[in-house]
Amino acid sequence: MLTRLNQIMHGWANYFKHAVAKHTFIALAHFAWRRVIRWLMTLHRWTWKDVRRWLVTPSGNWRPPHADGIELLDLAQVPVTRYRYRGTRIPNPWTTPTTPDGRFRGEPVAV
Repeated sequence: MLTRLNQIMHGWANYFKHAVAKHTFIALAHFAWRRVIRWLMTLHRWTWKDVRRWLVTPSGNWRPPHADGIELLDLAQVPVTRYRYRGTRIPNPWTTPTTPDGRFRGEPVAV
């Protein structure tokens, strides 16, 4: 189940990572974590004490839920890349670039 859930969340994150979605990623990461934990608690008949024993490291940090080497994807760690520089790849019909001598850029010089 973690594999399929990770595939869906990874695809969703890759699609929306170019939007204003950082807070949504954080909220979705918390939601998915809680749902997976509740599912595991029901499946294994665990208490919250069992979950803490399983997921808290000796240093007191929480690990992501995992099974057979597969960890739940943390959407909060997905980088959001907004406003990517596209330079001159965006056509602009209102201005025509010219050189100081009045020629259009890219126009050949008469010999």
